[in-house]
Amino acid sequence: MYTLKSTASTTKARLGQLETAHGVIETPIFMPVGTLGTVKGVSQDILKERVKAQIILGNTYHLYLRPGCDIIREAGGLHQFMNWDRPILTDSGGYQVFSLSDNRELDEEGAHFKSHIDGSSHSFTPENVVETQRILGSDIMMLLDECPPYPSSHEYAKNSMELTHRWAKRGRKAFLETEPLYGHKQAQFGIVQGGTYKDLRIESAKFMADQDFEGIAIGGLSVGEPTELLYEFTDLNTDYLPKDKARYLMGVGTPANLLHGVARGVDMFDCVMPTRNARNGSIFTRHGKVNIRNAQWKEHHELLDPDFPSDLCSKYTMAYVHHLIRNNEIFGLVLASIHNLTFYLWLMDEVRRRIADDTFGDWYEGMAEKLDEKL
Repeated sequence: MYTLKSTASTTKARLGQLETAHGVIETPIFMPVGTLGTVKGVSQDILKERVKAQIILGNTYHLYLRPGCDIIREAGGLHQFMNWDRPILTDSGGYQVFSLSDNRELDEEGAHFKSHIDGSSHSFTPENVVETQRILGSDIMMLLDECPPYPSSHEYAKNSMELTHRWAKRGRKAFLETEPLYGHKQAQFGIVQGGTYKDLRIESAKFMADQDFEGIAIGGLSVGEPTELLYEFTDLNTDYLPKDKARYLMGVGTPANLLHGVARGVDMFDCVMPTRNARNGSIFTRHGKVNIRNAQWKEHHELLDPDFPSDLCSKYTMAYVHHLIRNNEIFGLVLASIHNLTFYLWLMDEVRRRIADDTFGDWYEGMAEKLDEKL
């Protein structure tokens, strides 16, 4: 499924290909988040033709609640339902259940929670999240895990990790004993946990590497820990993951986070940040971050970055975009969302080019610093 093409000489950056039933993904790659079967404010055509998205992410928790498995199965799976013919990865819903800490309980069987929509009671088990993701028909499904909060005691993180490991064995068994529903192959990724404890992170990485998943995710990071710990434990985990399988850092992050993740051997990323920040007027550029809502842009009748391939940069002045965003005009929110996603995918394309010509190591730290600057 994953083919390692080359590695950088001075970092752990990897150039590879991930083959799925709906297309080959060039890695490193960023996956736009389409939680409910849509990337907010962006059509599927624009995602393909302008954003250049190779794969998107859907969420089992949200799709299970709305529109529900029956509707998606009747439609022939999520690809058919949303008219998307490229790869899809679905998160198991473990993180969403984690975020419902006041409305959920965990036991050996699984996670029991109340819907954030109507308060109805539901349960996720390692087996039924496989069944649900069979119905969704995603190309890559994630197993059910527990994501411990930060900070957690060593005892809590260890118990949580061991529960995730037991669930992983059950989830893998359920995957191997069931068949896809729509005639295309599906893959299953394991998830490393262990909080921010070195011994647990190593133990969990070794365990997941031994389970023969098609790929492995690094979970339980970007949940409030300092950025230094995010980088430290990402770097640690990739040391213990198989070189011939894709590595996915879940829920990360800023453009700078992505560059540092690639340098530490990560192949795949996802985050809601491009679209969520866009709706709040935060624009990512090659020269740093812009808060287009700030009054300083009210009379700035110039283009943001005329040479960048997005309409927000090359067609509309900053004063006009400022006006749209300040007044919550839908067109402004859409422009900003398309731009930020285009920027993230442009950045990954630049990363792949730099790894291929072995200039990534000399480039990424300075670029990461620049991308974090506020303009």
